[in-house]
Amino acid sequence: AELRAAAYLRLRGYKLRARRYKTPLGEIDLVVERAQTLVFVEVKLRTTLDGAAEAIDARNQKRVRAAAELYLQAHPQYTDCDMRFDAIMFSADKQIEHLPSAWGH
Repeated sequence: AELRAAAYLRLRGYKLRARRYKTPLGEIDLVVERAQTLVFVEVKLRTTLDGAAEAIDARNQKRVRAAAELYLQAHPQYTDCDMRFDAIMFSADKQIEHLPSAWGH
């Protein structure tokens, strides 16, 4: 699902900066950039899109947010960029939904 999400985003003008960025506090599935905006993307594949959306719960968001803070510390060149958290969800029947700004900072 991450490879499909990366290809989907690339076709929309995003540049891949990291895939499966692991930290002691959590993992970021994809880090992409477009138009001076750094985007931390959570990717979920479930039977249904609703099931994928439900899997991105508050605990999951907290881990991604903590990992994003560590990413920014390790990559100071992005400190002046805007940033957001997106979700890309896939269903078993190959539906896709991209939610820009899926949750706040």
